[in-house]
Amino acid sequence: MAANPPTVAVKPQRWGVWAGLLVLGLAAAGALYAFAGRSTAPPATDTLAASAAPSALWSAGSLRAPAFSLADENGKPFSLASLRGRNVVVTFIDPLCRNYCPIEAQRLSDAVKTLPAASRPTIVAVSVNTYGNARANLLLDERKWKVVPQWRWGIGSPATLSSVWQRYHIAVLATTKKIAGITVHDIAHTEAAYVIDAAGYQRALFLWPYRSDGVASVLRSLR
Repeated sequence: MAANPPTVAVKPQRWGVWAGLLVLGLAAAGALYAFAGRSTAPPATDTLAASAAPSALWSAGSLRAPAFSLADENGKPFSLASLRGRNVVVTFIDPLCRNYCPIEAQRLSDAVKTLPAASRPTIVAVSVNTYGNARANLLLDERKWKVVPQWRWGIGSPATLSSVWQRYHIAVLATTKKIAGITVHDIAHTEAAYVIDAAGYQRALFLWPYRSDGVASVLRSLR
């Protein structure tokens, strides 16, 4: 678990859930914020009531966002450092997910759309499914989910992605099974989005389920 500097402002109940998730790991993730990545049926309702409030807030300059270097859906390498000068939302998405991940992508896109074009942040969607990172899958998701142009996938080798998950406290559990002779990979993972300011510091954490207006409010406060 990352240590929280004295300048961190945290909403107690939501932070308790996040802290419990990190301590208990995938068991808690499965109960609260982790969802199977291969399900094709859309959820009827969110398991928990969506909140506009972030789970954690950090003051400017108090906690540097963990560095990473990945490639986007076009194979172009990029790093978090290369995005300095613009706010960034880092989220964690399964490209093969058909339940909660598309909703999360849409809510982040809705948040970005509320901002003036010149101040819209980059959304980095770090893949949590090493089996689903084919370019065709990533481009299909962009079209079907109707994400904003600021959306950018982050993919890499299993070891590289695992390192990013760990640095951002994202629990990922992949299970493999055969159904009618076909190998199927189920992905359960923490649903989270970090708001990072233009200087590269973490400013807010949103745990699913969250509302787009809450993310937009934090982003507007950073302009």
